[in-house]
Amino acid sequence: TTMQHPRTPAAAAPSPPAPLNAGHAQKMIGVTARIAEAMDASLEVPSATSVRSIPAKLLEVNRLILNNQLRRRTDGGKVSFTHLIGWAVIKALKEMPELNVSYQVIDGVPHRITPRSVNLGLAVDTKGRGGERVLIVPNIKDADQMDFQVFWETYEALIRRVRSNQITPEDFAGTTVSLTNPGMIGTVQSVPRLMSGQGLIVGVGAIIYPPEYQAADVGTLARLGIGRVITMTSTYDHRVIQGAQSGRFLGLIHGYLLGEGDFYDDIFRATRVPYTPARWANDDNPPFGTPAWAEKQARVFSLINAYRVRGHLIADLDPLRQEPPSMPAELDPLTYGLTIWDLDREFATNGVGGEKVLRLGPLLGRLRDAYCRATGIEYMHIQHQEEKVWIQHRLETKAAPFETDEKIEILEHLNQAEAFETFLHTKYVGHKRFGLEGVECLIPLMTSILDDAAAQGVEEAVIGMAHRGRLNVLANVVGKSRARIFREFAGDIDPDSIQGSGDVKYHLGAIGRHRSRAGDEIQVEVVANPSHLEAVDPVLEGVVRAKQEMIGKDGYTKILPILLHGDAAFAGQGVVVETLNLSQLLGYRTGGTVHIIVNNQVGFTTSTVDARSSHYATDVAKTVQAPIIHVNADDPEAVVRAAQFAFAYRQKFAKDVVIDMIGYRRRGHNEGDEPSFTQPLMYRRIDARPSVRRMYLDRLVGLGELSEEEGERLIEDFRALLQEAFEHTDEEDTPSPDTSSVDDESPMTGVGSSLLAELNRYVTTPPDGFTVHPKLIRVLSARAELFEEGLADWAMAEYFAVGSIAEDGTWVRIAGEDSKRGTFSHR
Repeated sequence: TTMQHPRTPAAAAPSPPAPLNAGHAQKMIGVTARIAEAMDASLEVPSATSVRSIPAKLLEVNRLILNNQLRRRTDGGKVSFTHLIGWAVIKALKEMPELNVSYQVIDGVPHRITPRSVNLGLAVDTKGRGGERVLIVPNIKDADQMDFQVFWETYEALIRRVRSNQITPEDFAGTTVSLTNPGMIGTVQSVPRLMSGQGLIVGVGAIIYPPEYQAADVGTLARLGIGRVITMTSTYDHRVIQGAQSGRFLGLIHGYLLGEGDFYDDIFRATRVPYTPARWANDDNPPFGTPAWAEKQARVFSLINAYRVRGHLIADLDPLRQEPPSMPAELDPLTYGLTIWDLDREFATNGVGGEKVLRLGPLLGRLRDAYCRATGIEYMHIQHQEEKVWIQHRLETKAAPFETDEKIEILEHLNQAEAFETFLHTKYVGHKRFGLEGVECLIPLMTSILDDAAAQGVEEAVIGMAHRGRLNVLANVVGKSRARIFREFAGDIDPDSIQGSGDVKYHLGAIGRHRSRAGDEIQVEVVANPSHLEAVDPVLEGVVRAKQEMIGKDGYTKILPILLHGDAAFAGQGVVVETLNLSQLLGYRTGGTVHIIVNNQVGFTTSTVDARSSHYATDVAKTVQAPIIHVNADDPEAVVRAAQFAFAYRQKFAKDVVIDMIGYRRRGHNEGDEPSFTQPLMYRRIDARPSVRRMYLDRLVGLGELSEEEGERLIEDFRALLQEAFEHTDEEDTPSPDTSSVDDESPMTGVGSSLLAELNRYVTTPPDGFTVHPKLIRVLSARAELFEEGLADWAMAEYFAVGSIAEDGTWVRIAGEDSKRGTFSHR
């Protein structure tokens, strides 16, 4: 601690003669003159300074975790060291409010002044009008009444006003404590001056290695566990603050920066970062090559495997963030004896990202980017090593960022999805439409799959889906006339709709053509779903299998099945498991189905915790070893990457793959019910949340990809198209349903006796070289004799029916548990 004494005023003296080398004398005016006057006044304050050096390692690591997450988020932003240190100062002042004081003489009597709150002054270096450097100290009012998010936003807003010369005198008034950061220019330690009216100023030095290590090899520093340090000073008015108080104050800051008092937990929570922060720990680094070192390397391999198996558990999957983040022990490096000091040390990677050796910090970064951001994937239950290696290589290698035109295309799809729903909600108030609000990313997701399919020569995609989002898919993916959709809202159902005559609008099917941005085309069919939810699953697979068989052995490469599910239905309806169970069987497989779960986290009115025993709605898909991709529906780019991965996997391995797109349902089950009756907490969050289109637009604007005016013009153009279609709805010439009577006479279906005789002879006469079971010979002989008598049994009737249809040139597919082997004796 150093002591600074006020100077004794000297008597006025005549001005000394100018020195011979006086140079140019410039009068100080304006801000510089006022600063000089304040510095003169500060000499009257008896101040002292406490100094403390603090390890900066944990501060650096948690800042990196914060910023890695924030740069992926819609609102972006970046947290600086000064933000975090400033917040530690605020927390320490809340713990020790007796330091937020100043000295003042009132009526000749010394007084200790205690303000009602902390106004934190920020020393900001600026350039004056004449080019000179000027230090100004505006303040954040009531900083101790904020959480970190508000503090951070207020801090940044104040700095922006300084840089744009929009600062006002009010911004300087009432400073109680100041923060200065000469460390930004490399100063290790400073002893600032106290202004009259405040009792404390905190100085922040540079974050550097101790001087004796500054020329050391980085690898050596990592092996020795030597980190950078930060020197902080507390300069205080000794009339109202004592040295012990100042020392304890710096000690509190020291503890906070080492994670005490849930310091980083509170910051992560306030900034909505869905991770737990790194923790302070003592270093333990066994010598290279020893058994203890080998065991530590083995623990790194275990940690890598844990992220591949369980990384999805800490992924940011729920847009509503209804549950606080937690760190399962098997994903916490501390569980494996790995600390923040190991982050700069190199370890073998077991092939992560194609690298043989990486420092632990970048290695964990790769793993979190692959498995723990807005996408989490389950795939280690797959038994085939080739598939797992392919998935690891694809996910653990850093993907190229989207180009600007790709981002704008994603935004256009979101515009279409939101504008369509908003238009229907406005024009058809009270109508059921099972809207897509909350999961609008389904449109760019499906568009991405179809784009990739068209580019790879797939001729047709066949889609099966329930009600949720059906109208939006028909309009914005299949290309069904919007005017036709509007007419159906008025009850005019097109009799040419696929199995749609007289059906309700959200059960209808349609056929259209999808054209990709690259100009490739693919036919798209949505099959009708007049039944309930997942009943369409086997229907869809049957339609696809028939189309594929008509093409031939490569048919699965030409016809792509896509199934859309609800989360509660996928977990709760048995037909889902039955369809999955058949998916890899020779008689039923269709080359892999892309399953998309439109997961709004509520089944009609049931919370997920009450709807199923499994952790995810998708766990039943593990029965066929399908990879399962969970993705946050409010991250459009992550959703599109999930779509690209799913299609690539299906094409590579001809197996089912599942995309679990986790969002929410903004307006309730069918727009007619009030969801907050049963889900009040969830819908409080939903009501406060902007649409994904709004957030993605803000992100693109923030990145400079386009202006907000351009983004809003895109959606206004689409709304205009909808309005035009609506205005011309009545002009569309649509044929009326055929109401003429139907002939009640049964058609002639019989066949000639000669064909029956030929069929019977074919079935009862074994081919040359085929050995028939001895007991079956007697059955065949009896059957031949029966026919000669002019009689037939059930088995004969069956093969007469099938054989006569086949003889007409119509393909007949017989499926079922006894169809291949003829299990029952009569067959």
